[in-house]
Amino acid sequence: MIWNPEAECMPPYARKRLQLANLKNLVEKVYDKVPFYRRKFEELGITPRDIHNLEDMAKLPFTTKDDLRETYPYGLLAVPEAEIEEIHMSSGTTGIPVVDAYTRKDIEIWGEGMARTLSMAGGRRNDIVQNAYGYGLFTGGMGAHYGAKTIGANVIPMSAGNTQKQIQVMKDFGSTMLTCTPSYALFLGEAIHEAGHNIREFRLRAGCFGAEPWSENMRKEIELKLNIKAYDIYGLTEITGPGVSSECEMQNGLHINEDLFYPEIIDPVTGQVLAEGEKGELVFTTLTKEGTPLIRYRTRDITCLFSESCPCGRTTIKMHRLFGRTDDMLIIRGVNVFPSQVEQVLIAIEGTDPHYQIILTRGESHLDEMEIMVEVQEKFFTDETRGLEVLRAKIETEIRSKLGVHAKIKLVEPKTIERSIGKAKRVIDKRVI
Repeated sequence: MIWNPEAECMPPYARKRLQLANLKNLVEKVYDKVPFYRRKFEELGITPRDIHNLEDMAKLPFTTKDDLRETYPYGLLAVPEAEIEEIHMSSGTTGIPVVDAYTRKDIEIWGEGMARTLSMAGGRRNDIVQNAYGYGLFTGGMGAHYGAKTIGANVIPMSAGNTQKQIQVMKDFGSTMLTCTPSYALFLGEAIHEAGHNIREFRLRAGCFGAEPWSENMRKEIELKLNIKAYDIYGLTEITGPGVSSECEMQNGLHINEDLFYPEIIDPVTGQVLAEGEKGELVFTTLTKEGTPLIRYRTRDITCLFSESCPCGRTTIKMHRLFGRTDDMLIIRGVNVFPSQVEQVLIAIEGTDPHYQIILTRGESHLDEMEIMVEVQEKFFTDETRGLEVLRAKIETEIRSKLGVHAKIKLVEPKTIERSIGKAKRVIDKRVI
């Protein structure tokens, strides 16, 4: 099902005309309303009058996550504060949140983007959508919720976790669609089997999974264990949350909502725009965003763009599933974590040395597990196990409180962790995706 044929099946020449008109409006708006962008434009010696075609996009400045942190909380706001109806945030390396502010229109457009996402997965009005993304400042839960409401479906706001209740609700209420991270979807499948349920007695038909990288093999396992068709979706808090791009029934690349977001692929080192099909860093410009519009936002995600005639009928450009990232950000069960954040937590705790190592695994449950090896100062590392247990529990609590993830803490003696002449190897990733 195509939710918005006019937008999704628009002839490419007409879409480019629309993109250019929206781009010109956007550039004029941020130049007039956002001092940050006016300074950026002046540094490059350009004004809105220099934008004549889509190729002129390359003249415009990039926006980075550092820019968003430095302008926290409202430095990128393009409308009066009174027009903001919702705020979402994600964490960054410094602990300063990245803010996305939504007007009423922004929320409607967010719902529109996610309506297209759910529709690509076969979603329709009579579906029962079990939303197991986390609700709150994280955009996943609310994004999927707004999309389900937009298509008129019955949405069950389960949020993340509480697996046994998830299974009970899924069975009792006949949920037909599931939205959550792919690792949790796989975990649910295992839990259903272990509880002795026959998955074929459930009504579940499809799932929209994102917020973390996953492989084709993982898709096959999810589809087998949950007896569904599993769709990859993409979004990020800085742009709008989920609803930026998603797979159709062909499961061959993610259709980008080009009327809402203009995509580019650049060389991550030089910033040069790359040709279609070349692998590089994904960059987005929000063509219709009102609250916190962004110009040429560098996502740090590595992928490529490609155009093809898709049997689904949509004419939008596609992006390949992500190949990786250009920075050291880790995604643990949908939560963004930087090694530097872990370091900041450890430094603030008396008794630890500034030597640590993060070990990532994916166990039989298919959920990400994080273990942090922490060197303890020699004067604290005694045979008094009670003191060590108190320290270990304190570190675990601080990591969970500050970063929003659970980590197993392993305290080790001084000089246990291998030293490096060059850059310290802080992360050992043993996950197979």
